[in-house]
Amino acid sequence: MKKIICYILIISTLLQYALAAPVFPELAAPSAILIEKETGTVLYEKESHSRLPPASVTKVMTLLLVMESIKSGKISFDDIVTVSEYAAGMGGSQVFLSPGEQMSVHELLKATVVSSGNDSAVALAEHIAGSEAAFVELMNQKARELGMTDTTFKNCTGLDTDGHITSANDIAVMSRELIKHDKIKEYTKIWMDSIRNGKFQLANTNKLIRTYKGITGLKTGSTSIAKFCLSATAERDGMELIAVIMAAPTGKERFSDAAKLLDAGFANYSLYNGVHDTELPRINVILGNSDELVLDYGLAPKILTEKENIQKITSELSLPEDVKAPIEQGQKVGTLKFFCDEKMISEIPVIAAESVKRLSLGGIFGKLFSICVMN
Repeated sequence: MKKIICYILIISTLLQYALAAPVFPELAAPSAILIEKETGTVLYEKESHSRLPPASVTKVMTLLLVMESIKSGKISFDDIVTVSEYAAGMGGSQVFLSPGEQMSVHELLKATVVSSGNDSAVALAEHIAGSEAAFVELMNQKARELGMTDTTFKNCTGLDTDGHITSANDIAVMSRELIKHDKIKEYTKIWMDSIRNGKFQLANTNKLIRTYKGITGLKTGSTSIAKFCLSATAERDGMELIAVIMAAPTGKERFSDAAKLLDAGFANYSLYNGVHDTELPRINVILGNSDELVLDYGLAPKILTEKENIQKITSELSLPEDVKAPIEQGQKVGTLKFFCDEKMISEIPVIAAESVKRLSLGGIFGKLFSICVMN
């Protein structure tokens, strides 16, 4: 009888856990991942470290290096690029650049993001590094910096090449890095546009741009070997998700799988920003040129949680009654801890919002004198 009761308790516990866990859909693709941008938390994965050819999703890294080069001042959106014969000769998807044609970085970016132009991608790569080969070295270096251990790049376009491989996990990592550059979304959210003063029309290869609520990008890819791949990003209610699909059997299933993952993520998870609910008091300063210290949060990270747990989150503010001067701006003074079901899930520092100098000896006597006079 005791064994039966024990089994019942175990089964009951497992059922409760199963019912509480978010349910994700079955996917047609053999490899996929869903992550949250702010924290990088993996919400779902299916053979996410399988090393597979990524097709034009490769261009996520190409675009990342372009955006970093613009941010650093190495190149600008207004730079005029002269197209090489090599770049113009790229096969696959292209915008039919001609050798010697001149086009701005801005237009080449549009062509690469929206129409997945291989020729425009190589033109950008050559503008930054001098040659595609040199640019690919930068791609692999960046991959190593980001911890993309499943990845080896052989080109900047995604054209099928022996040894050109990555994984759903690594694509999610570089996609997360790319969308930290908000400017890229001005390109990835384009549905239709043009280059060459309106003479050449562009249509986004990412069909979710037209159909999915909150979609922000990011990049499609397909070849006969890689099949159908996608890195899809979307944002709702302040939370941005990245869904990566690799080797889907068809283009339709690629978009369907990504939409299913994003739907499940938005349905089950939310970002909680508890600092808005916790007002910081001022605390007394001993022997300072100011009697009170203004406080601030050292950082205000959002907490990723299942939606059903938001109401269970509590916070605990720990501060001293007073502090002694001198105090440097940014100096840690206390902590704000967050709990869910009594388990600590996050901790952020509370810091001095300003510097407070220590009173000189004369200042101390002056303060004591004014206190005596007042009394």
